[in-house]
Amino acid sequence: MARLTLWRWGVLGLAGLYFLVPLAASVVFTVDVPGQGITFDAYRQILATDGFASSLLLSLELALATIVVVLLLMVPATVALRLGAPRLRPVVEVVCSLPLVVPPIAFVAGIGTVLKWGPEHLSRTPLFQTFVAIQNPDFPFVLVLAYVVMALPFVYRALDAGLRSVDVRTLVEAARSCGAGWPQALLRVVLPNLRGALLNASFLTLALVLGEFTVAQLLGFQPFAVWIVNVSGSQAQLSVAVSVLSLLVTWVLLLALAGFGGRARTASRG
Repeated sequence: MARLTLWRWGVLGLAGLYFLVPLAASVVFTVDVPGQGITFDAYRQILATDGFASSLLLSLELALATIVVVLLLMVPATVALRLGAPRLRPVVEVVCSLPLVVPPIAFVAGIGTVLKWGPEHLSRTPLFQTFVAIQNPDFPFVLVLAYVVMALPFVYRALDAGLRSVDVRTLVEAARSCGAGWPQALLRVVLPNLRGALLNASFLTLALVLGEFTVAQLLGFQPFAVWIVNVSGSQAQLSVAVSVLSLLVTWVLLLALAGFGGRARTASRG
């Protein structure tokens, strides 16, 4: 047992070195300027650059909207699949895995083709205003729709794993026998037992939205990932500083989400 524990700590230590050493080297490269010593000018330059706050806020809004939409879509679907149609599970699994097969370039090319075709041929219908509205630069909802599709494989896996660990049928039948309706049973009985799965799905979706570049760039929008690439330019130190800052922002947001989930679990137990 002691050898097994030592082996686990050794593997964890090697994994930590594998991730932390390059990160530490990157941080040192951004703050250690030859002839000047330790300076944080690269990070000050990033924070003072136009578009930092607006692009980060846009990415956070897109992430929040994507998490809400994909959970509203997938939670009822997976629960219904688990309760009423378990034989369709392989079909749904294949459909939700398709975004992993389709390259992002082909995916965004299809979206662009639809958006360009719609206003031209349907300019006198309400669909034209819909196409225009979802491409509003202040909040491009078309990116939310694209991110929902891209997040389906990760969200489905997280929710499916959570449902496998819970006897959903017994919980729902118990709630129904006590007089609860289907929405009430889902909200008050099923969802509290899926808190971990919901949190994992939110983690993955948030990381996906904050780091996604291809779709947003090709559709002409500038969330945080696109802003990072545009602002880095040809300056090596600034480029590395932008990457480090992006990683730190993502970690802080994920830790905040984890802390929120931990407080929610503590409150529910209390």
